[in-house]
Amino acid sequence: MTEQDVIRLVNEVFVDSFEIEKSRLVPEANIFMDLGLDSLDIVDLVVALQKKFGVTIRDDERVRTIRTLGDLQQFILTLKKEIGK
Repeated sequence: MTEQDVIRLVNEVFVDSFEIEKSRLVPEANIFMDLGLDSLDIVDLVVALQKKFGVTIRDDERVRTIRTLGDLQQFILTLKKEIGK
């Protein structure tokens, strides 16, 4: 899976699950302040990402450092590389 695939699929989750316009999905967008997600939305986001990518997110301590969409995309890319898919 390429970096572009990960970016596209992460963005799809935001569009499909939270009805966020694609034009707002830029790497520097803050997940809370710019994209408007709250703590309850994060639970849905984690579930959707785990299903889409076949990874486990909630037990990973690195998730605490994620602030922007770009951070999230890089985190997913790293997880995918670690499991070799």
